[in-house]
Amino acid sequence: MISVNKGIFYNYLKSTVCLLIIIMTLNACGVYSFKDVSIPPEIKTIRIGFIENRARYVDPQLSPLLTDKFKQKVSSQTKLIQITGENADYDVTAYISAYDVSTAGVSNQTASINRLTVSVHIALKNRLADQKLGTPDFETDITRIFDFPASQTVNDAQASLEPQIVSQLTDDMFNRLFSNW
Repeated sequence: MISVNKGIFYNYLKSTVCLLIIIMTLNACGVYSFKDVSIPPEIKTIRIGFIENRARYVDPQLSPLLTDKFKQKVSSQTKLIQITGENADYDVTAYISAYDVSTAGVSNQTASINRLTVSVHIALKNRLADQKLGTPDFETDITRIFDFPASQTVNDAQASLEPQIVSQLTDDMFNRLFSNW
């Protein structure tokens, strides 16, 4: 009985060591990958500008919250160093382009569900693109919708939806920039 447990333990140990060797070998390759993030090792710095709110309706808290959350995500999930100068390898600019409320559901000829649509326009400038390193320059729009009961005011809905809005838009922006999504 003891020899069976020893055999299982040694097989487990061998499997674990092999797996660690494979992981270390893959990490040593030219492009590092962390949580589905793929950035060439030559890309070292990033500048992330303040995400302004250019929408017709302005939630004054959304811009600073979205900017901070996005910067935190980039810091925690990449090896890129954030700088404020204009000579960063990646230069990211963005703005909130839409923040609109519409009716999404009607019951008994009365609005029952409202929909908040939030869009962010994001642009990436790769200063090392001429060396064929990293993602090429691009611009894109990211849109998310958030439904809330028509019995709530927009201000009440904003307060309850804001963490979800910030989290989902941050994830979408990050994935679009770093995961070729």
